[in-house]
Formats: sequence, C-alpha cells, structure tokens
Amino acid sequence: MVASLPAALSASPSALGDALLSMGLLSPDLLRIARLEQASSGLSLDRQLVAMGFVTETALRDALSANLGKASVDLAHVMADAAALALLPKEVAQAAQALPLCYDAEQNCMTLAVADGHDLPGQDRVREFLRGRLGAPVRLETLLAEASEITAAIDRYYGYALCIDDIVAEIENGGAGFAAAAAQDFSQPVVRLIDAILTDAVKEGASDIHFEPEENFLRIRYRQDGILRQIRALHKSCWSAMCVRIKVISGMNIAETRAPQDGRVTFSVSGRPVDFRVSSQPTLHGENVVLRVLDRKKGIVPLGELGISDAAQALLARLLARPEGVILLTGPTGSGKTTSLYAILNRINSERVHIMTLEDPVEYPLPMVRQTSMSDALRVDFANGVRAMLRQDPDVILVGEIRDEDTAVMAFRAAMTGHQVFATLHSNSALGALPRLMDIGVTPEILAGNLIGVIAQRLLRRLCPHCKEAVVATREQCRLLGWPEREAAPRIYRPAGCERCHFTGYRGRLPIMEILRVDSDLNELIARRATVGELLRHARQQGFRTLAEEGVAQTLSGATALAELARVVDLSERM
Repeated sequence: MVASLPAALSASPSALGDALLSMGLLSPDLLRIARLEQASSGLSLDRQLVAMGFVTETALRDALSANLGKASVDLAHVMADAAALALLPKEVAQAAQALPLCYDAEQNCMTLAVADGHDLPGQDRVREFLRGRLGAPVRLETLLAEASEITAAIDRYYGYALCIDDIVAEIENGGAGFAAAAAQDFSQPVVRLIDAILTDAVKEGASDIHFEPEENFLRIRYRQDGILRQIRALHKSCWSAMCVRIKVISGMNIAETRAPQDGRVTFSVSGRPVDFRVSSQPTLHGENVVLRVLDRKKGIVPLGELGISDAAQALLARLLARPEGVILLTGPTGSGKTTSLYAILNRINSERVHIMTLEDPVEYPLPMVRQTSMSDALRVDFANGVRAMLRQDPDVILVGEIRDEDTAVMAFRAAMTGHQVFATLHSNSALGALPRLMDIGVTPEILAGNLIGVIAQRLLRRLCPHCKEAVVATREQCRLLGWPEREAAPRIYRPAGCERCHFTGYRGRLPIMEILRVDSDLNELIARRATVGELLRHARQQGFRTLAEEGVAQTLSGATALAELARVVDLSERM
C-alpha cells in the first residue's frame, strides 16, 4: 500500500492529480470522484485513488517519481528483510534516518526507506558504511516514507530478533508472550516468526509454504521450482500459536478448527506487494496450512519474457490474430497455465477491448479486466457464469476451467457468437484435448470451425548456470534425444549443486509448449472423427512439435537436464 504523500508533493494538492492526468493514467471524471470521496474518508489523495482502484500502486509510484524522482512506501505494510537489517547497525540507520528494507546480493543493491530523498549526506554515510563492510561499492535505491514511521520502524525492527533461527531460539528459551498469537504487538515472537517465514519464502522464490503438523513436531516446507524442500522442523508446541496468527492476518475464523477454511493476506515484501492465498485443512495431528505465494511481479509476466521459443511466440501471435474462437491451455496443476493466460491477456488488454474472466479463484488483479471469482459468486457455476457474462458485451472471455459439458457448450457458444474465448482443460497433450472435449459432450460439428488452437504446457527446472556440468551423452541418452547413431554423441549438461541453488543443481524454471493450430484441413479431420494418429500426421506436416521434442531442444541447448525432462515429460516412446 502506498504511503501518504511526502510534504514536497502534498503541499500542492493538485500536483499529483495533474501528474496523473498528464500521464494519461487518470481521467478528469475519476479524479473528481476521488476528491469527492476523499472529503468524507479523510484519506490522502494517493491512498484514495488506490483504494478506489482508479490507479495501480505502480502507476502512482511512477507519478511520484516523475514529480519527486522518488517512490513512496507505507512501512505499516512492509516486511523488512533481516539480512538487510543485519548489514546496517541501528546507530547508522538512526543517524541517516533510513530503514533498510532489502539487499540484493547479486545486484549489490540496498533498498532504503528514507524521510528525505534529498538528504545526500545521510545516504553517503550509509553508502560508505556498507562499502567498508562489504568491501565493494553498494548501489542505493530509496523509497520515501514519513519520518515518524521510519523512527518507529527502526525501534521496532532493531529491538528484536528477526532471523528465523534467532526467533526459534528465543521461543525455545521461553520467549515471553508466545502464546498471545493474535496480538499485533511486534514484540510477540510468533508475529516476528510468521513475518520472517513469509519474507524468507518470497526471497527464496517459493510458490507455496506448507505448515505440516506431525505427531511430535511441525514440518515447514517450501515449494521451489515445483519441488518441495523442507526448511525447518519446530517443536509441536509452537504450531498452535503460529496457526492462530496465520488465521488472524488472513481473515479466517480462529475458533473453527474442524472444517477447511480459505483466506487471503497482502504484505509488501522487499518493496513490492505480495498476496498470500491461505488454506487450512484439519488432519490427524492438527490443522495443515498451505500458503500460496502470489507475487504479482512474477505472476504477471510480459509474453515475450516467458522464456518460450521464437517459433512458439510467432505461432501464438497467429492464434491471437483470429478474432473469434476458443483457445485452450492444457496441463497439470502447477504447469504455468495461469501465468501464460495472464501474459496473453496482458498483451491484448487495452481500452478498445472488453475482457471478462471467470476464475476459481482470481489470483492476480489485472487493470481494466473485469474479473469474477467463483468463490464470490455463490450458487453460480462456470456455465451460468459464462451465460451471465455474455450479457455484458465482452470481446474476450476467460473461463478458468472447462469441467463439464455445460461449461464446454457455453464456451463454444460464446465463440460462435463472435467472441474470443480462453479456457483451461485437463488433458495430457494438445491433441488429447480433442477426444477429451468429445468425451464430455462437445460434438465434432461444434468443435470444427470454432476451435482456434490448443496449447499444452509444462515447466522444466532450469539448470543453475553457476554449477552445471557438461558431459558427453551416453548411448541410451542419445536414443532418448533422438540423436543419429552415425554422428558423434552431443554434449549435454547435468546438475552439480552449489550454494546459490541450495545444492539442487537447478535455479528457476522455463516453459515448454506444444501448440496445435487448427486450420481448415484439421477442421475437416475433426468433423469426420479422425483418429489421433491421423490428426498428428497432419499437424506434423504443418510444423507441429510435441512436448518431448521441445524439451529435447531445451536439453541440447543446455537450459535443462535430460533427467529433469524425463521427470516431467513421458519419453518412453522414444526408447
């Protein structure tokens, strides 16, 4: 959440509004409405605009940057990184009136919250201290905050242990007040422990945080690059208070322990907003809690930055050029379908296009897109939701998942009436989506002519560039790669492991896609119920490549390992 405007800008009430108008981020009507609401709410104009959804935090910070050269931050909704705080002593922070928020070791950059963006001597003191401590010049990025907030935050953060290990040691040594989990007081160890775990998970790039109670202990695991990794094991006595704290901040009922619950909480971590979707499930040894990390910076990625090949991007552009029809994305849970769909919507999103979505639930908010969460629409299924959206004059419709015949028929009916429809479907391959649709009740006559294309997607772990090892492929590996026997075996890479990748050998993920473009000839094959073999032969004549072939290309390029490809994609047919 964005803080109140610094004095330099708040002194001129019209400065922010004029800046947003000149940048084309706000219309005069919306500015007038926000000022009317501001008179009754008492909020500053910047916070009022964000609260009403008229501008995003990013757009507002751009406007602030254009006027002051600095962005702002609300320290009440920020989690400062313990590693950054450890680099700068309290005395230096107080003297410079600056709070360290995060430190990026790779970029050698420290993010500071400062009261005065023009206090260059104070920033120089911080820069010189860090240079002496780290032995190299450090780049500083500053965010504006109120002086009183910085003073309070320095006292709060520097007065208590912030590292997970230190907080756990404090708890095990009888830290006072641990049982008062619902308290908002930062002195409570449980408050700092949950904050530290959430911050650490975002910093480590985890997609999920698992709190799993066993008979005698609590296991905490992160899902990183699609694989679960245990990061802590705590005494079972810790979990009750921790669970209550998670429920309090996510808006769940702390008195209900025998039924599943869902919640949501938003924090600013490392200077950016991060949403956590929370789910609790009663188990034999207590409530199991999983937090899904919805980092908007990673969730809404430009289509060109997804990491897909140039050929796949060109083929996607041809699919998107069709004004009406259905585009399906298939793949298992966690294969990146939502990220790809949002990247596509973000590319076509503009004032000229009316986009509506029906999701279960909405994961990332998109500006100018009308998003509906199924959890909020009681007694409304996907089919009825699509039927209702058609009355809203949309140009593009996103259906979270096609689960049954009614939803599928409504999606294709929307396509037949001139809409571009995106949807997900569970099938093992792009071609496998066609018999799957027929199995749930969509006739070939409806499919033919209304299906633009099918995209099957998987995510492969990317080899760590710092420790991957080159080896010559064995005979069996050459067979899996489809390498000609008469040619010399190629060099491929395998994981080794280092500190930067937590000794896993992998760091990050990359998508592979098989894209089936439905042309007129393929429509004829579908209409006469051709076999999957016939469909595949025709698709190959048009340049279709399977997931295995895409994965082999990534393996030969050194981006991933053959063992990782075999874990994700079935290579048995190539043996």
